[in-house]
Amino acid sequence: MRRTHPTRLPILPVLGLLAALLLPLGAVLAPSAAAAPPAAAADPVRIMPLGDSITGSPGCWRAVLWNRLQSTGYTDIDFVGTLGPQGCGQAYDGDNEGHGGELVTNVADGNLLPARLAATRPDIVVMHFGTNDVWSNVSPDRILAAYTKLVAQMRAANPATRILVAQLLPMNPGTCAECAQRVVTLNARIPDWARATSTAASPVTVVDQWTGFSTATDTYDGVHPNASGDAKIAARWYPALAALLDAGTPGGPEEPGEPGGGGPACTTAFRAVSTWRGGYQGEVTVTNASTAPVSGWTVTVAPSGGARVTQVWNGGLTTAADGTATVASTAWNGTLAPGASTTFGFIATTSDTAGTPSATVGCTARAATS
Repeated sequence: MRRTHPTRLPILPVLGLLAALLLPLGAVLAPSAAAAPPAAAADPVRIMPLGDSITGSPGCWRAVLWNRLQSTGYTDIDFVGTLGPQGCGQAYDGDNEGHGGELVTNVADGNLLPARLAATRPDIVVMHFGTNDVWSNVSPDRILAAYTKLVAQMRAANPATRILVAQLLPMNPGTCAECAQRVVTLNARIPDWARATSTAASPVTVVDQWTGFSTATDTYDGVHPNASGDAKIAARWYPALAALLDAGTPGGPEEPGEPGGGGPACTTAFRAVSTWRGGYQGEVTVTNASTAPVSGWTVTVAPSGGARVTQVWNGGLTTAADGTATVASTAWNGTLAPGASTTFGFIATTSDTAGTPSATVGCTARAATS
């Protein structure tokens, strides 16, 4: 008698049937290949206020500056620092790096800045630093050497850091009769230091915080600003900082206006050619800081001490109510190859008692069309 075996279903057809049944479920559960992740928002520009108690204790000029930037459309920014706000009676981003009592030479000698930079990653540094050094009779040579070291550390952390450096506020403390002249001596050397230190990728811009500031009416102790002083300090920082923000986000290789990046960019340098009672002749050098030609540029010039630009050559002049001049390139000097420079000159009128001429300058460029 022949033994029989149970009937077996063919294996391959069964597997095919199973796959056919599971396929619709897999289509439902599997993520759609066409669905793209949401685009990441651009990071805000990170701005570090750097200095001593004038910057941080409580440094209410920062609150005034922050709110003016916000009210004029510069909202994609972030003040950064390892210290937080210390009052000021108004809402603002109070993060800062203003350590009361610090000497810039001590910060440099002690290598205190790199850790602060690593914690905050600034794109722009706004620096008023050296008041305590002047008070301690530290020489201008040592102070400027400390500036140079701090700038090198900023660039080591971010090669595209942009730096605004103040000519210091005047000083007249009751315990230091010599401080007033020491500030003048240091401030006179800062513009030349900045020109020697500035680079296309990491420009150093001098902002005159000295001219027009009164220790009698703008401070409460001959050194630290009161509300009037805070307003003046913020007003001096604003055009220089706005010019950097208009140029694009520092460190972004694809941002328009970033030196070395994909968009047009330019840098500026100011010098006083000659001075006389009631006026001076100034000159601004404009340099193409991008890797492609530019077809035109626009420079803002904010003279210090209430001076006003009255005449310009090699550029077209318009003047705002606050005295800020805008100079546009002409047909013959607007096109600049990468690294190329051009200059324009101007005449400014001043008061008869004005000090050393200075001006805050900023630049934007237009890409060359193909």
